[in-house]
Amino acid sequence: MLTAAAPRDTIERWAAAPLPELMAEAARLRDRGHGNVVSYSCKVFIPLTRLCRDTCRYCTFVRGPRFVASAYLSPDEVLAIARAGASAGCREALFTLGDKPELKYEVARRALAELGYRTTVEYLAAMCALVLRETGLLPHINPGVMSEADIATLRRVSVSQGMMLENVSPRLSLRGGPHHGSPDKEPAARLATIEAAGKLQVPFTTGILIGIGETRAERIDSLRAIDELHRRYGHIQEIIIQNFRAKDDTGMANAPEPDTDEMLWTVSMARVVFGPGMNVQAPPNLSPGLMADLIAAGINDWGGVSPVTPDHVNPEAPWPAIERLRMETTAAGKCLTERLAIYPDHAREPARWLDPMLQTAVLRTSDADGFARDEEWAPGRKRAAQFFAAAPAIASSALDRIVQSACQGLRLSEGDIVALFQARGAEFDAVCAAADALRKTVSGDTIGYVVNRNINYTNVCNYGCRFCAFSKGKLGDTLRGPAYDLDGEEIERRVREAWTRGGTEVCMQGGIHPRYTGETYLSILDAAKHAVSDIHVHAFSPLEVHHGATSLGLHIGDYLDRMRGAGLGSLPGTAAEILDDEVRAVLCPDKLPTEQWLAIVEAAHERGLPTTATIMFGHVDRPHHWARHLLHIRDLQVRTGGFTEFVPLPFVHMEAPLYLKGRARKGPTFRETVLMHAVSRLVLHPLIPNIQVSWVKLGPEGAAACLGAGANDLGGTLMNESISRAAGTEHGQEFGPEQMDALIASLGRKPRQRTTLYGDAPAGRRAASYRAPELAPLVYPRAARPHVLAAG
Repeated sequence: MLTAAAPRDTIERWAAAPLPELMAEAARLRDRGHGNVVSYSCKVFIPLTRLCRDTCRYCTFVRGPRFVASAYLSPDEVLAIARAGASAGCREALFTLGDKPELKYEVARRALAELGYRTTVEYLAAMCALVLRETGLLPHINPGVMSEADIATLRRVSVSQGMMLENVSPRLSLRGGPHHGSPDKEPAARLATIEAAGKLQVPFTTGILIGIGETRAERIDSLRAIDELHRRYGHIQEIIIQNFRAKDDTGMANAPEPDTDEMLWTVSMARVVFGPGMNVQAPPNLSPGLMADLIAAGINDWGGVSPVTPDHVNPEAPWPAIERLRMETTAAGKCLTERLAIYPDHAREPARWLDPMLQTAVLRTSDADGFARDEEWAPGRKRAAQFFAAAPAIASSALDRIVQSACQGLRLSEGDIVALFQARGAEFDAVCAAADALRKTVSGDTIGYVVNRNINYTNVCNYGCRFCAFSKGKLGDTLRGPAYDLDGEEIERRVREAWTRGGTEVCMQGGIHPRYTGETYLSILDAAKHAVSDIHVHAFSPLEVHHGATSLGLHIGDYLDRMRGAGLGSLPGTAAEILDDEVRAVLCPDKLPTEQWLAIVEAAHERGLPTTATIMFGHVDRPHHWARHLLHIRDLQVRTGGFTEFVPLPFVHMEAPLYLKGRARKGPTFRETVLMHAVSRLVLHPLIPNIQVSWVKLGPEGAAACLGAGANDLGGTLMNESISRAAGTEHGQEFGPEQMDALIASLGRKPRQRTTLYGDAPAGRRAASYRAPELAPLVYPRAARPHVLAAG
């Protein structure tokens, strides 16, 4: 988030303000940009070489050739460190090294030649590629001053790069100064590297070192110099304020260290200079006992913390344990959140900021906000999910205002909805608690479900939806199994069997078969109603309606009238995916655009055909897309009142083509999944009273969590399920009435068998559902048949 540059007079005014006032302003700005989140990266530190051509007077990282066992870590040594980090849960491989030692030391040139490389940068690039390939850790590199060619080489194998500016004052390089004899510490050279990284669109970390003899004015000049480059290129992902620590056996061993007020003043001024959106970091190991003060001064990041390796630059200052970091951050009223080596703002734009070879690795390890994906759970998998206890109160006044507006039935803005989706920690608990309290007010303690059967009459489809593992493509394509096309006899058999087993509904959908016309869909309806006249037919997505009408040259409304006359009772609001054309262009470019989907659903409502509403989320989408989708649904419901329920459908990634090609995330995280149900309850209140959870995608445990966060319905028993199974779900095809009742009772709630339109299921239907016979084997005729089904 890039905001307007702070005017010079504003900077000067805050620089002269009392420290408590300055810190309060910095904290206000930070909260505006980052809410309650303070991030960190779990990293492993790989010191590729400790040789350097520079001689900074405060540094103990660099050593001469006589004091190192070898000039460079070998590939085996690099891998051993990286593997230890990966085993400990690290996601970042931080490569730190001295500047161009081969320009100073023969031993470095000889070692590189033996390894098969000409320069340190070449060897670094090879080791980054090795670590990424063998461990999956994402490289972040700090090789010092670089040329554009060096940066471009390293961009192909690292997700971010960095180099501390330290300070722009040239006097620090004069004789007696900390940078004397260090050509790579010349401010012009360092600024040129930072600018080159911007030109090449490299996410870049930089910052200043305080307490090495600079003045406060020189610190501000340094921060402004970085800010000027960032405003030109947008590439600075983080500003580090690092305090000098005196070390034995250095030229500055007896130099005074900056005191607490200097550190807090500089952190606060960094926030003022860069504004709300920048990530401002202070290493926690260099300021023990000051974590709460640093948060109060406006930081939103702790930097990299390693559970495996020491801070080789500051070995006297051990990293705090991550659990201690979490406790300190929570005590300060913030939520500790793990990030990747590339920060969220840049991770959310992979096409701009990442080499194509790195985009998949970042997508698969990040959540919808661009933070680290913090769990192994994914929709469709039988993995234990994390459960969250509800908090008694909202964590912030801003979020409380949004929640209260929602509970009053007011239409929220897109930004307000995004804020709800970004809730973490105590704020997540509070949003879920508020949604569930609203659920109780609206729906009581009853949880509904319908005894139904899914009938997917064909898996042949002309459309190329990139998320779909069910479709077999055009006729004759046998990708992922044989193509099939149910005949009228098999459809009738399945409908009769569903009725025998207590069903009140058949839900019928399929691919867009190239041989289907509008008459085909009408004959499918005829088959179902011929089999059981009293069965409720819930069928045909807006895409199928569009295909049927177009094939017959009819207006949508006229074709819907024909479908209703043939026995259609309601429509599933599927094929919605994400109602935002930016996402649809990636996900399903040949499908109905947003406005057309909404228009078809509105036409159905106007003709007395109710529909459900769905969202399929967790792939290439972001929270602002979810917000737009919910607002489209809400606004249409205001006009028509035709939606019976809202159904979040988490993306199941395992067999989805878009995921297998490396272009989608692993579905939503568990936190995002629960929030989708909670936020839907809040945003759609009071217009859509029913929020449904998909047990087939989440399993019983996941469903239970969502039922405690605003959902009040478990959907259908299904009997058969093909679409999610094709994508890789492990949660089965049927969740019968006995299982439904047991799950609901375990939550202390009351089960209710309902009809499609939320009436009570007839007593005879309920009785039949509890003594249902086993299902007969399914018949899948190969795909080849005339346009119209036989109805009898």
